[in-house]
Amino acid sequence: MQHDMSILSLITNASFMVQMVMLGLLMVSIISWTMIIQKWRVLKQAKQEANLFERRFWSGADLVDLYKALTQRKNAQGMASIFEAGFREYAKLHKQPGIISDAVLEGAQRAMRVTLNREVERAESGLPFLATVGSTSPYVGLFGTVWGIMNSFRALGQVEQATMSMVAPGIAEALIATAMGLFAAIPAVIAFNRFSYSVERLESRYDGFMEEFSNLLNRQVHNQ
Repeated sequence: MQHDMSILSLITNASFMVQMVMLGLLMVSIISWTMIIQKWRVLKQAKQEANLFERRFWSGADLVDLYKALTQRKNAQGMASIFEAGFREYAKLHKQPGIISDAVLEGAQRAMRVTLNREVERAESGLPFLATVGSTSPYVGLFGTVWGIMNSFRALGQVEQATMSMVAPGIAEALIATAMGLFAAIPAVIAFNRFSYSVERLESRYDGFMEEFSNLLNRQVHNQ
């Protein structure tokens, strides 16, 4: 007896449980790729905005004018958002009578640290999902494979004379689940590692800018 061994036929003829595993892995893979594309765009934009802001900041522009320009935009992100938070707190505390210079600087640093953490959290959003997909998808696919092979051997035990043509379709359709698990996991693992490295570099740049801006504010506080 001839069996249709095409991929589509194997999927449609698979058991209900194996089909559910395949469907779940397909949906996870689609979501994963969507998040990969979105995260790539977000991190690329964050890097570009950091480059633009650094060039503008170190070009000798007046800090007050730069702050006013950012507040008018109302959508500052990344390094610009850290600067805006720090300068806002610095200006507010500096106007208070009798406040010591160190308190002004510490307040600005706290505001920048809070904003930095928020920006890093925004950059890291979605990475735990990719890590989960990368670590669990192969096991989900393996579960579908084991279930499919188990059903094939159960059916094989009900006949007197077993042949390879009887068990081959069941094993083949079960192995598709493993392949789909790997198809979902491999891009997720690669993207997670790449994006984690990018976020770490971005955080290092933010932290470095915060330290340099703090030194600049420190000189202004003690020179006044």
